[in-house]
Amino acid sequence: MASSIATPIYDVAIVGLGPVGAIFANLLAKAGLRIAVVERVADIYDKPRAITLDHEALRVLQAIGLGDFMEQAIAPHNGSHYLGVDGEIIKIFDPMPPPFPLGWIPNVTFVQPDVEQALRDKLAGYPQADVHLAAAGVALQQDDSAVTLTARREAGEEFLIRARYLVGCDGANSFVRKRLGIGLEDLAFDEWWMVVDTLTSEPAKRPPRSFQYCLPSRPGTFVPGPRNLRRWEIKLLPGEDPEAAGAPDNVVKLLKGFTDISDLTIWRSAVYRFHALLGERWRDRRVLLMGDAVHQTPPFLGQGLCAGIRDAVNLAWKLRLVLRGDADEALLDAYEIERKPHVRAVVASAKEFGKIIGELDPAAAAERDVRLRADLKAGKAETIRQKFIPDLVSGLIARNADLAGRLFVQPHVRAPDGRTCRLDDLLKPEFAIVTAAAEPMAWLSDASCAGWQRLSAERVVITSGDSSDANGILTVVERDGLFADWMRQHGTAAVIVRPDRYVFGAAGGAGELNMLVEQLLQNLSAGR
Repeated sequence: MASSIATPIYDVAIVGLGPVGAIFANLLAKAGLRIAVVERVADIYDKPRAITLDHEALRVLQAIGLGDFMEQAIAPHNGSHYLGVDGEIIKIFDPMPPPFPLGWIPNVTFVQPDVEQALRDKLAGYPQADVHLAAAGVALQQDDSAVTLTARREAGEEFLIRARYLVGCDGANSFVRKRLGIGLEDLAFDEWWMVVDTLTSEPAKRPPRSFQYCLPSRPGTFVPGPRNLRRWEIKLLPGEDPEAAGAPDNVVKLLKGFTDISDLTIWRSAVYRFHALLGERWRDRRVLLMGDAVHQTPPFLGQGLCAGIRDAVNLAWKLRLVLRGDADEALLDAYEIERKPHVRAVVASAKEFGKIIGELDPAAAAERDVRLRADLKAGKAETIRQKFIPDLVSGLIARNADLAGRLFVQPHVRAPDGRTCRLDDLLKPEFAIVTAAAEPMAWLSDASCAGWQRLSAERVVITSGDSSDANGILTVVERDGLFADWMRQHGTAAVIVRPDRYVFGAAGGAGELNMLVEQLLQNLSAGR
């Protein structure tokens, strides 16, 4: 076996090449980092698992160059109707109306194997990304300067990967998490459900929206996927044996309880234990965890994969800044500080919806129906799913500043070369100051300008005039007034946007803007 001294040093080693690991690997490789990926299985799992994405996840896929691909790969999620015991509506989720704040349809369905293949194809185009398939991590140790991963190929041959950081994206049974001895906090949700993916020969046969069957006799969910994919999720009742429930004849029997199956071919069925778990720590010195390795959520908000994608985009730019010397290593602690409360809040909402759908007590279900129907009728029920996704509340944000922790909008804009595109397609994955007029750019002091240049950060004006790229300032023209309306609504003149498109803070005047720039630069170098 080669000695660790002879092993090339990578910037980052990644264990796991599921969708979260593949997105993270693409973000790092696109930024020019040298990475090594180890994945236990040789082939992509060819059946769908996750089926929904939101606009924040689509924006990340856009950032790695898959925007055009995703346009073709998704179908709109047309909302959900929750049906009570009597089969009538008790709760509604409507699609968010346009203009879409992040430049994408807020909720969509997709076919996971197609997207995973696109991610791997993209990654294969980076010469500085070494991918080892059919190879599992078996040991890891870290010292003050690097992590050494021992991996084993299926044939039994072992090899070493030495990297400055290692990230475990290796799923619920994470080898990395277990090796670090990191426990999982149980957030008190534990139910067995069957997931049945089918292909229909009559795509128009069922309504193009989701249904939650809130029936104590047998709770279930229907999700129409892209093209001819149709999914049912069916709750197992107390006393039912998960193994026996998954037998093919029983799958057909349960499915017949929800729909006429004459047009359906069963593509896949699986019995899952839906959990709510949260890693007690997300970082151990040079090793970090993301995705299912550090949190698991019930699927009732469609946020399981989205949460992992948020992890990936949050950590990628922080590692990049630390590795290139633009930030102190303490910045990596902001990853858990920002993401953990966010995941906890999303899990709490998912659990709440799971309890609504999965209520098995007929009396409690009848009471639930009366209460929810009254809320709906009185206009008290929140009907936009994205409203349940929180902002950042801590970490690298200017907490007392306007808009801090909010997601930055993404208008469609006309570029200096005349083409129309989404704003992010014109930006580097760096910090940016964005204004609605040229004037606030002149507010920057010499010290702010110098600090901004050191960070390789950008200055962007989104206007209604002409597009240009001059004197270090990109000026673009927006198509639909989304940004102008957003700035007006919040009464602000300049916004500092992070590389992951969360807002660091907004300013209404020169003093405030320079103070925010200074605060950001200080926060990045804290601990040096």
